[in-house]
Amino acid sequence: MSEKDYGKTLNLPKTSFQMKANLPNKEPNILKKWYEDEIYQKGLNKGTKSFILHDGPPYANGGIHIGHALNKILKDIILKYKRLSGYNAPYVPGWDTHGLPIELKVSEKLGSKMKEMSPLEIRKECTAYAKKWVATQRDQFKRLGILADWDNPYLTLNPEYEAKQLEVFGELYENGYVFKGLKPIYWSPVTETALAEAEIEYKNVMSPSIYVKMEANDDLLEKLGLTETTYVVIWTTTPWTLPANVAISLNPEFEYGVYKTEKGNLILAKVLAEKAFGEMGIENAELIKEFVGADLELTTYKHPFLDRTGTIILGTHVTADAGTGAVHTAPGHGQDDYVVGTRYNMPIISPINNKGVLTEEAGPFAGLFYKKANKVIIEHLIESGHLLHHKEFEHSYPHDWRSKTPVIFRATEQWFVKCEGSDLREKALKALDDVKFVPEWGRNRIGSMLESRPDWCISRQRVWGVPIPVFYNEATGKEIFEKEILNRVVELVKKEGSAAWVKYTAEELIGEELLEKYNLKGVELRKETNIMDVWFDSGVSHRSVLETREGLHRPADLYLEGSDQHRGWFQTSLLTSIGSTGDAPYKMLLTHGFVNDGEGKKMSKSVGNVVAPEDVIKVYGADILRLWCASVDYREDVKISDNILKQMAEAYRRVRNTARYILGNASDFNPATDAVAYEHLTEIDKWALHKLEKLKRVVTESYDKYEFYNLFQEIHYFAGIDMSAFYLDIIKDRLYTEKTDSMGRRAAQTVMSEILVTLTKMIAPILSFTAEEIWSTLPEALRDSESVLLSSWYENNDEYIREDLEVKWNELIKIRKDANKVLEKARQGENRIIGNSLDAKISIFVDDKTLNDFLMENSRLLSDVLMVSQLEIVGQKDESFIRGEEETIAYFKVSHADGEKCERCWKYSTELGSNPEHPTTCPRCAGVLEN
Repeated sequence: MSEKDYGKTLNLPKTSFQMKANLPNKEPNILKKWYEDEIYQKGLNKGTKSFILHDGPPYANGGIHIGHALNKILKDIILKYKRLSGYNAPYVPGWDTHGLPIELKVSEKLGSKMKEMSPLEIRKECTAYAKKWVATQRDQFKRLGILADWDNPYLTLNPEYEAKQLEVFGELYENGYVFKGLKPIYWSPVTETALAEAEIEYKNVMSPSIYVKMEANDDLLEKLGLTETTYVVIWTTTPWTLPANVAISLNPEFEYGVYKTEKGNLILAKVLAEKAFGEMGIENAELIKEFVGADLELTTYKHPFLDRTGTIILGTHVTADAGTGAVHTAPGHGQDDYVVGTRYNMPIISPINNKGVLTEEAGPFAGLFYKKANKVIIEHLIESGHLLHHKEFEHSYPHDWRSKTPVIFRATEQWFVKCEGSDLREKALKALDDVKFVPEWGRNRIGSMLESRPDWCISRQRVWGVPIPVFYNEATGKEIFEKEILNRVVELVKKEGSAAWVKYTAEELIGEELLEKYNLKGVELRKETNIMDVWFDSGVSHRSVLETREGLHRPADLYLEGSDQHRGWFQTSLLTSIGSTGDAPYKMLLTHGFVNDGEGKKMSKSVGNVVAPEDVIKVYGADILRLWCASVDYREDVKISDNILKQMAEAYRRVRNTARYILGNASDFNPATDAVAYEHLTEIDKWALHKLEKLKRVVTESYDKYEFYNLFQEIHYFAGIDMSAFYLDIIKDRLYTEKTDSMGRRAAQTVMSEILVTLTKMIAPILSFTAEEIWSTLPEALRDSESVLLSSWYENNDEYIREDLEVKWNELIKIRKDANKVLEKARQGENRIIGNSLDAKISIFVDDKTLNDFLMENSRLLSDVLMVSQLEIVGQKDESFIRGEEETIAYFKVSHADGEKCERCWKYSTELGSNPEHPTTCPRCAGVLEN
């Protein structure tokens, strides 16, 4: 054995870039540097084109959850890519800071003390609470690596925001889209306020199902030519609404029958009779009369327990799905009832108060909570003989999404945005024609919701929010709304916030000059006490933010939120925009699904399957969470679990190791002096650049189409398979053993460096922390900016596209795959032939002249590709040859390489010792050492 240590003569990799990522500890330092160096601000200065992604405001209550993380990271990926691509793409984050959840939390904290506090004092507590959670969430979002104008977010409680909101309300009012009216709306008896449709969720509940008979008056009997007592049968699941019954609706075209039964003559739709009688336990029903619904229009019946005459009216909302075809109609307690009732000028009776307790109008049931009233009313109907059947059944029922309790339909005086009976819906639907949707099915979803959208109730009976800026003449109840008065209120709110409405009297708000101008001096005035729905607050952000902030514009290029916002923020933004400026506030809507656990189940604290962003970051780091966001097909609901995160960490490791390998082997490379021109590169180097060029185009297209889930798969395959498992593996011998400044080694470094710089830019929007770490470790000559986030997106290079090389190398790769399987077998078992592939000599027989000639021509190249010491293409084979699986006309045989092992490169040579100075090295290595 030679005493020389040839290991020291190899070009071994040197890099400070660690194999172990240690992201949880490294990321905060990178984050700190981004903010110290003002990377976000500098990123805006380099853009020449504008791209505005408008942030939908999360609610300032509690810490962020995994759905928030998905949403904000997707936005950040898009904006970082846009900035790298030359866009000025600001990100102004926002928070929804008014509304019931905050008021309830403050109420819990203050307890009984709250009853002694003034509205102004309560509002101060709410402000402090909201700002506390804004600060908490801001820090959590920043830790995810999201670059934004965090020092100047928009808050819906900011005075300038509230002032613009009041202006938008004024425009909608003046354009005839806002009105006050008595209508049935969703009402929460627990939180004592009206609710918008977007605040409703459905859960299963048990409810009573009852059939009730109501006695026909003489005019109805006369219409049917009857003299015997006859009853109309209704079915309902809300007995507590019977005190509000003023009508029974029939379908004008349905066929109805009068049936003689043991429980009297009963009227119901023929198509539903059999099923209804089955449920009522009526066995012998004889059809004695037939008619259509329209025949009974405006005839009357007796209310079952109140001194009231009800009217038979007609409505196409009556279906044959369930019940009797005769629908209990209480316009004060249902949308369909209200619509049909107002058409017939029926009274709107709603005998229930804010707390869900029946009032005096409910007669003997006054003072009962509506749920208790159900039971008591049923008992009364049994006693009076009006009840035909009662059972309990489970069904889906609307709940308040905040208190998680059932809601009721209740007619109250509220403020509405007029969607029905105006051109607002029609204009909104038309405006969507010019909006792009990702995914495309979002268009039908929001369109179908808009088509059936009822009037939007925008008033709330609470303290914490933006007031509805309307005054009243106390004596006459007449509304007072003047543009000049509103403008004065807006100016006050700009200075003092919406608390000014609470702080000042009506007279002080209007001011002496305008009191005089509008003949209001000496008139007793009252301010509206209702506040606006928080969906109105956030729904005007396109005006309150995009119109007022420097560097922003409307319409926004993109709104990106969860798919639930088709019925929420996307819709309310559209309606306020159409109603005020007549256009859509956005050019594109992109939606993502919800995050479920690894089995696709909804996350719940009680089940214990919640994955919290901070827990993921502590274990894996934010980059792994960001990688998960980029890898899932966000268009549908997505899954996350520890197992899924482990898979992400493994994919990440492959990309990191590729970067580390290149950094280590390019540490002595200076592109200014060492780069090799394309025409002097070896064929495999050109193949690698061809693969890179194709990847570049796929990645750019995927970013442009917002298909991140495709692009990382491509990057991962390129880094793990094309590079680590093939190209970098093959060029290792060239890098380690050739002369440091040889053309071959410098060619490999030229290609590797270009690959790494491009790859770093590709992953920067997603793996921002890791990309920055790679960037800071790159030789300075390879960096075009102080941070990867300030660099420019790569440019395509058509010269690198070589489809001819792709075809040729695909064939070589097939041979390599087959050879690797045969080499692996030769390494195994007691009679193993080799230790590693360099110990091998491989013989290949091909039963095809074309392929044989191809391999003969490329035999030297193939020897490098197979990473063996010797290779021979033979003219015949014996039974010891193994047939290929990829290339089935090729046969392979492994034997031990001839000669002796070179102590420096480990390849076998029959010419070892030809240089007496280096007797244990091959001629190639000896030549390198001589020089």
